[in-house]
Amino acid sequence: MAGVLIADDASFMRNVLKRIVLQSGHEVIAEAGSGDEAILLYRQHKPDLVLMDIVMPAGEMAKDGIEALKKIMSEDASAKCVMCSSMGQQSLIVEALKSGAKDFVTKPFKPQKVLEVLSKYC
Repeated sequence: MAGVLIADDASFMRNVLKRIVLQSGHEVIAEAGSGDEAILLYRQHKPDLVLMDIVMPAGEMAKDGIEALKKIMSEDASAKCVMCSSMGQQSLIVEALKSGAKDFVTKPFKPQKVLEVLSKYC
């Protein structure tokens, strides 16, 4: 069983992902509502996988999910981060993948795709 950190500014989206993660038999060890919170919770919990929204409110350490990803990857090159994006965010997805993201899932979430990502990286 893997420990997963879910980072999304929308609590509804966190709940959707949480339900899928729990159904897969994994554990949600932390939830973040911003990139800054994701960075701090990553440091604290060292999750096996991070599911992180690309677009989140700006904070002091990260202006969005991509900057939070870069910060996490700079601190732990072995981190496994999967980005969550809305349709039509291709350029952001490409930037995230170049910055160290392992994969991405698009909103609205298809449970099967999220389960595939969990199976692949956990």
